[in-house]
Amino acid sequence: MGNPTADCIADSAGGLTFDLAAAGGDSGDWSAALVLRRRGADEEAEEVRLPLTPNGTGRLRAVLPSTVALPEGRWDVHVACAGEAPRRLLPGLADLRSLVDRRPGPSTSPLAVRIPYATKHGNLSLRSWLRAPHAEAGDLELSADGLTGHGTLYRVAEPEAWLAGATVEARLRRDPATVVRAAVTPAGEGAQDFAFTLSYAQLRAHWEGGLDVWDLWLCGPEGAEVRIARILDDVADKRQIFTYPARAVEGAQVSPYYTVDNDLSLRVDERPPVAG
Repeated sequence: MGNPTADCIADSAGGLTFDLAAAGGDSGDWSAALVLRRRGADEEAEEVRLPLTPNGTGRLRAVLPSTVALPEGRWDVHVACAGEAPRRLLPGLADLRSLVDRRPGPSTSPLAVRIPYATKHGNLSLRSWLRAPHAEAGDLELSADGLTGHGTLYRVAEPEAWLAGATVEARLRRDPATVVRAAVTPAGEGAQDFAFTLSYAQLRAHWEGGLDVWDLWLCGPEGAEVRIARILDDVADKRQIFTYPARAVEGAQVSPYYTVDNDLSLRVDERPPVAG
């Protein structure tokens, strides 16, 4: 028997509901659980089991509420039936409309984000984030001289006070002690919205050839800091979806990009040779 298929419904709070067909079409025959296993972690310590209960003729349902802590990472989704080894689930229909342009309400509790996706092997997995505070990246504007970024701060008690005097730090990955800073200014309609501009020339000044990566952090009061990322939508992997042109600067080129974790970074690299 092939692996079962699960439909997913997301809610705006960060919860997920899974619906799948019961074996033999009779939901009363199954004693089963939905099993989430964090990839690359110890299975016993990093496993979450959710009960599967009947939900109509021939259907079973499991619910992952936003209040259930799911550490950051990639979680593979299995179904465990009585007397059988857990099997991977395949992705079915996904209703992720509530995740599009999600704007969480005021709270200081960690922000839970879970996005289901199909792996390269066609199995169902989840990408999970759990962040407090969280700096959500917004529009990026690329000029000839620098990058202007917009963002929104979540999960702090007084965002306007937190952002007063805050800076954005670009940290050189090969030498984290090397930092380029930019002032944060109010932007947008809310007290939690901010903007910053990073100079390409300042990044280029530290370049010694090859590829340099700069990771962007929002730094606030009393040493507080948070990685700038884009996670409040329905796209599990931003790298292939959000792409930006490179800008030339003194023999190099600079371009923003999203990492494998959807964090915002900048590349400084060699300019490709001119064709012809």
